[in-house]
Amino acid sequence: MLLDDALRAAPLVRELDGPVVDVGSGGGSPGIPLAFELPDREFTLLEAERRKCDFLERWAPPNARVIWGRAEEQEPETYGVALGKALAQPPVAAEWTLPLVRLGGAAILWLGPTADLEAVAKVSERLGGGVPEAHGGLVVLRKLAPTPEGFPRRVGVAKKRPLA
Repeated sequence: MLLDDALRAAPLVRELDGPVVDVGSGGGSPGIPLAFELPDREFTLLEAERRKCDFLERWAPPNARVIWGRAEEQEPETYGVALGKALAQPPVAAEWTLPLVRLGGAAILWLGPTADLEAVAKVSERLGGGVPEAHGGLVVLRKLAPTPEGFPRRVGVAKKRPLA
């Protein structure tokens, strides 16, 4: 079930160019299954907890590297695709993923049917993203404009003071 859920994003990732970052990789899904499915793509498994990074390093395929850190500490507009599954409330997940994506790329979020897409749309617009596109439980936020000055905000700010 977890594998199938992760691999649902493979066609969307294939449409986009550039390296992929799985923000808050945790137990490795969706990053590790997608890295195996797309061996020609470069993946970064970004995780804030050192213990989880140790686990990820043991299971990551050759095309995936593990970074111990937070989304807010990463260089903005570095990746073609940012993945966010079970990361945070949807507006916060959008704020953590979209700044990492370069123009022409996209953030892909796994969201439930009750997710507030209006709130996600407000965050997306503020960070240079487009209108959320629903793809059967996945939401794609395409990067249309550069990340504004001041983003990403400092560690913890997005969760304490969400944009939406």
